[in-house]
Amino acid sequence: MSDENSISEEEKIKIAANFLFHSPPGEFKEVFLDLRGLLNDDRILKKSLNNINARYNQDQFVQCESENSTDPSMLSEPCIITEYNELPNGRFYDPKSKVSFKFDHLHFKSSEFEQYQDVDALSESWRAGLEKELTKYVGIHYKSAACSVFGSSDQGLVSLVACTEAHKFQPSNFWNARWRSRWAVTFQPSAKNDTIELSGILKVHVHYYEDGNVQLVSHKEIKETITLSDQEQTAKAICKTIEKAENEYQQAISENYQTMSENTFKALRRALPVTRSKIDWNKISSYKIANELKSSPTS
Repeated sequence: MSDENSISEEEKIKIAANFLFHSPPGEFKEVFLDLRGLLNDDRILKKSLNNINARYNQDQFVQCESENSTDPSMLSEPCIITEYNELPNGRFYDPKSKVSFKFDHLHFKSSEFEQYQDVDALSESWRAGLEKELTKYVGIHYKSAACSVFGSSDQGLVSLVACTEAHKFQPSNFWNARWRSRWAVTFQPSAKNDTIELSGILKVHVHYYEDGNVQLVSHKEIKETITLSDQEQTAKAICKTIEKAENEYQQAISENYQTMSENTFKALRRALPVTRSKIDWNKISSYKIANELKSSPTS
């Protein structure tokens, strides 16, 4: 047989890496194990895995535990793994507890906690104010949720990035889901009463796999404007804008799901076959259509 159409090792590595990066929420390990069985070559899988699990966790905003800076024996509120708090040598920092740590991307474990000293002085009060309001908002509207706010400054401009993540994993019921949002704003602190732009992206990923395999992958980009005030009022204005946008997005998804359930899916296929009863695929040979297929001449 000719090998003209065979897949090269480099292509296999790219395909496997793509599968891993697009794993459904909470199912990276399962996809990894399935690929291991399909490839039957740990060497290729190891090359595919190169940095993909780290990229995946940052893209998914996975939560991790952080040590409490005032009491090392206590764990702080969870923080989020993102590109915005990545440090060299596989470390990350928690802007809330001012602690850095090493993160194991395969086992989702944080370790080697240290005090984080490199805090941006100009943005910190604005960052902390937004984090306080966002933590309240997330606690009211989401379960199993976490948020982190990151601040930086450049030439007198303050930049804030707020990330939230909420998930619910129900493998025993054959479904997993994750919500992610990222909001960013840049402004000059002294320009009070100026209009500033708040940009955001909302992402939803749901995987349902009982007797089938259905995924909902949705995202929406948003741009809104707010009026710059002091730290407290600006933080409240940002969170109020976030709440309105996310409520509208969730409502739109719910309405779209209802429409699909009532119309789209019914148009795609019959609820039941013409026999008005569900097919028992384990006894397919007993059905008339199966018998006809068996007796039909082959070309």
